[in-house]
Amino acid sequence: MTDYEEEPKSDYQESHQDADFVPNLETALDAGNDLIWGIGFKLADAVKAAAEENPDVKYAIVDFSYGDKTPDNVVGVVFKQEQPSFLVGYIAAMMSETGKVGFVGGMESEVISAFDYGYHAGVAYANKVANKDVKVLRQYAEAFDDPAKGKAIANSMYQQGADIVFHAAGGTGDGVIEAAKEQGKYAIGVDRDQSDLAPDNVITSAMKRVDVGVYNVVKDLKEGKFPGGTTVVYGLEEGAVDIAPTSDKHVPKEILDKVEEIKKLIIDGEIKVPFDEESYEEYLKTLE
Repeated sequence: MTDYEEEPKSDYQESHQDADFVPNLETALDAGNDLIWGIGFKLADAVKAAAEENPDVKYAIVDFSYGDKTPDNVVGVVFKQEQPSFLVGYIAAMMSETGKVGFVGGMESEVISAFDYGYHAGVAYANKVANKDVKVLRQYAEAFDDPAKGKAIANSMYQQGADIVFHAAGGTGDGVIEAAKEQGKYAIGVDRDQSDLAPDNVITSAMKRVDVGVYNVVKDLKEGKFPGGTTVVYGLEEGAVDIAPTSDKHVPKEILDKVEEIKKLIIDGEIKVPFDEESYEEYLKTLE
């Protein structure tokens, strides 16, 4: 089925609603692809069902792990999104002039919790090491595709005194950035460098290099080392997460220098960044 001597080809299907997941996966299967990707945890059930129905086809999913129930023809690719969230949390706390910053989540899930608690931990770290007293306002929009809701939440946070708001909310977060632009406040982007949406207002972004994960899995497949039945985890050490390269436009050099030090502490394991409520509570004990 596979002939890597030929020029490799790829295609994609865009899902506009959850009902598109199954037919799009079937279309990818009918096209004869050697590896079929599902991008995002919402495709977890559809990918698993397709993989179980087609055991001779390889599948991969980003932002989800089936744990010990991972089919042999599936690999999960997850990212330590708590790590860049910690970094931008530190930046937010150090740059806040009001003592209040915000977090807007899309829908509650393990993935978004990692952004949430990583960010909270970064703020807590800045409070400890820099003798700050910054509070975090938190709200979930319960949607990834509602910019109006994101804008309303961000506007409310700015009215409550927050001067920097971080979102992990997909398209909903576009509204957060729009609110920052209109209010003359700061926002922090997610997944990619979102400074292009509001160059004067997006001070940094918690980047997740999905391309790194996809490339590595495809490379493994080509080399006959497809890690089926497992979950591959990528973080700072693998260069798969970081803050945006445009951060130096708004973030002072002394803060960015400290961020580089923090990265090393995280990679070396001296800072164990929390990813959920339980690990966050444990992390706070280390700051006492």
